[in-house]
Amino acid sequence: MMTELKVTKKPIIWTISGSDCSGGAGIAADIKTGHGLGVEVCHLITANTVQNSSKLISVNPVPIDILQQQFDALIADKPPAVIKIGLVANVEQVQWLAKLLEQVKHSNKNLISIYDPVGQASVGGSFSALTIEQLTLLLIQVDVITPNLMEAKSLAQLANETAAEKLAKKIYDDFSITSIIVKGGHSDKDNGLAIDYCYHQLNQLSEEKQDNQEKQHQVISYQLSSPRINTHYSHGGRCSFATALASFLAQGYLMRDAFMLTKAFINQGLSASEQVSKSYGHQYYGAFEQQGWPLKPTDMAQHSVDVVDDLNVQYQELPAFKPLDLEGKKLGLYPVIDSLYWLKRLLPLGLEIIQLRVKNLSEEELEQVIIAAVELAKDYDTRLFINDYWQLVIKHGAYGVHIGQEDLADADLVAIQQSGIRLGISTHGCYEFLLAQQLQPSYLAIGAIFPTKTKDMTGQIQGLDNLKQVLGLRPENKLQQIPVVAIGGITLERAAKVIATGVDSIAVVTAITEVKQSHGITPEQAVTAFEKIIFTV
Repeated sequence: MMTELKVTKKPIIWTISGSDCSGGAGIAADIKTGHGLGVEVCHLITANTVQNSSKLISVNPVPIDILQQQFDALIADKPPAVIKIGLVANVEQVQWLAKLLEQVKHSNKNLISIYDPVGQASVGGSFSALTIEQLTLLLIQVDVITPNLMEAKSLAQLANETAAEKLAKKIYDDFSITSIIVKGGHSDKDNGLAIDYCYHQLNQLSEEKQDNQEKQHQVISYQLSSPRINTHYSHGGRCSFATALASFLAQGYLMRDAFMLTKAFINQGLSASEQVSKSYGHQYYGAFEQQGWPLKPTDMAQHSVDVVDDLNVQYQELPAFKPLDLEGKKLGLYPVIDSLYWLKRLLPLGLEIIQLRVKNLSEEELEQVIIAAVELAKDYDTRLFINDYWQLVIKHGAYGVHIGQEDLADADLVAIQQSGIRLGISTHGCYEFLLAQQLQPSYLAIGAIFPTKTKDMTGQIQGLDNLKQVLGLRPENKLQQIPVVAIGGITLERAAKVIATGVDSIAVVTAITEVKQSHGITPEQAVTAFEKIIFTV
């Protein structure tokens, strides 16, 4: 019997930019990048440039009527998930683009627009002489902008400012652009590091919950750092950065993860040409090499990116948390339960680990439950983790505490580490995984792998492919790897595929507590079935 092949339509991005006849930058770089990252690319050429590896000779704008014909031909046939804008050659194109974005966003509320503000050519010379006043019509329409440090100074109109945070905030205040990424590749004051900074606005309320409530916004920032890569094969790198970001956003990644994947993609491409650049004595200006999807386990050590965050800066000197002391054993199934009833029922089954997650109790009730849970676990070898309440975990001597991302900043990690209890941390995507891994906890959880009814994880569903990519962020040396637990929507039917990704454990909630209704078997039988899968795959 032939198995039907499931074909998924590729996301479509549009690139609206100039054509570089030398093949390094502009439309050529955009197409190579997008295709290498798994999206379909449509392009509208704003100008035909005459340039080579040493100079820009001329910029020849495409008439608006031609651009409009291309737009009309594509919009119904290949509507975009993301529009990336590069070279805008004149004021007429600015005005046309501003109206185009307004029109497309009116019919597609989820459209994302990214503007890479191309001003100066990397080989010298100016692509356009547009002023900030002339660009404003376009700037107020775009969602994401990706200037380098000099361009950010120009956009912010702060010629003497060098702090990316201040420049990004000024751009945000002036134009209400949702995300400003200031690229650090041209800075010479970062001690041999390339530091990219993202200033990003989050909607605190989902669209579904807003109704007539006024939108509330929270602005957060992300900073990524990696060693500067010394190569002259970087022509088209800036175009590739914005298009890579567009490609990842089109595939549903959150901004923080798309930003990190883009940084790794650029590092990967620059590293690929480092040796050939050295052989030419850094005299030849070559094209950036698009290497396809980043963060493969085989090359993570070379292309890794450090997350620079207030949390890991605060705890950068903190020693690693105590390990789980598995002594070569697999961690096995990790039930997450919400009552002493379930704890009493599961403890006799010989599990290596259990988490008690209780909510909506008074402080007195909560403490009594934790006291009772710790006492119950004393008669078994099962590692008992308590969700969230780290003060009570320390006070009453549970084996460990599990802390979610939303509570991590409020926890006293020094107190937890010094108490000797173990720490597990929730992560949702590659950015949070890298950040949490740098804290050296006892284990890391990644989820939600599939949709789950226990918690609304809209926008943070990982899937198996993303789970594999996140696992590639671990050190290559297995002795240095922290155990990883997959969680979220994992059923008996899905368990084997999840374990096959290389995770150390799978955490389940309703797959145990509601298994009688779903599969007609007892929770004890479900535990046995899960353990058989985990230890045989």
